Amino acid sequence: QVQLVESGGGLVQPGGSLRLSCVGSGFSLGAYDIGWFRQAPLQGREGVASTRTDGSTHYADSAKGRFTISRDIGWNTVYLQMNSLTPEDTAVYYCVADFVGDEDTHKPILEYPYWGQGTQVTVSS
Repeated sequence: QVQLVESGGGLVQPGGSLRLSCVGSGFSLGAYDIGWFRQAPLQGREGVASTRTDGSTHYADSAKGRFTISRDIGWNTVYLQMNSLTPEDTAVYYCVADFVGDEDTHKPILEYPYWGQGTQVTVSS
């Protein structure tokens, strides 16, 4: 059973940094695309970043230059390093996963079927 557990959220001042972690269990990270999306109150979901099985990474325009996604196969963990945070980054951040295996078909982040429980990120002074 695929399980994703996020951690690392919290309250940070504008301009600060946070690193989110997503630990996977019940599957091997190397066969899955992993991503992060966020949802702010009264707003839709926004795909933030993804790391694919082919080694590529992808970012929303709002995340480019500030966020970095990485994966540690040995620890079955994906990280999202977030720098230069602004109040607009305030949201619940969800780790999501999609099995790719040997196929070369990659879905958009918001279509990944496996979700974690989410972690709250609040950027405020």
